[in-house]
Amino acid sequence: MRGAREVPFAQRGGRFARRAYTALLCASGMLWPLTYAHADAEAGKTKAQTCVACHGPMGNSTDPQYPVLAGQTARYMYLQLKDFKEGRRKDPRMSPMAANLSRDDMQDLADYFAAQKPASIAFKADGAAVAAGQKKSAEVLCTTCHLGGFSGQNEIPRVAGQQYQYIVKQLQDFRSHTRTNDAGNMASVTRNLTDDDIRNLASYIANLQ
Repeated sequence: MRGAREVPFAQRGGRFARRAYTALLCASGMLWPLTYAHADAEAGKTKAQTCVACHGPMGNSTDPQYPVLAGQTARYMYLQLKDFKEGRRKDPRMSPMAANLSRDDMQDLADYFAAQKPASIAFKADGAAVAAGQKKSAEVLCTTCHLGGFSGQNEIPRVAGQQYQYIVKQLQDFRSHTRTNDAGNMASVTRNLTDDDIRNLASYIANLQ
């Protein structure tokens, strides 16, 4: 049409552009060089005795401020321990715990907790919040990276059945850039989330078993 202004591709692409961008972010993370090798889960069981005080027996946390580690992807856990040790991720409790871990320690712990079966957490979600969280999850394309059922893969964590309070805090930390050890993927996802969005997403994800 004569005199019409051309609409930029990013606007014309709309949902397609967002999907492509998110897929690219996830793909870039999954193509990082893999340095994790198979470790010794039995050795990890012995080393994990200091972890259970917070994370619960076999990594099944019953305290909502500590994440469930049972069934988490080994690659993700290894990288998080490495980031705590090297200062890319900081926490007043975990940073000192990881400071003296060797590479073998981190691999053994990751293999041990990955091999454990996650137990159902004590969480009763509001039905409306769960429905709203499921809708928001589809809108922001969570399963593009976390997979269906939020089971996780490689560097992408399993978050199904994770502690509600922990999920809320991590999403808030990504949004505020307090946590930045994920190459910016989650900062992009969370930047437009409201507090209600975060609570609803946490309700939906924690409710998945």
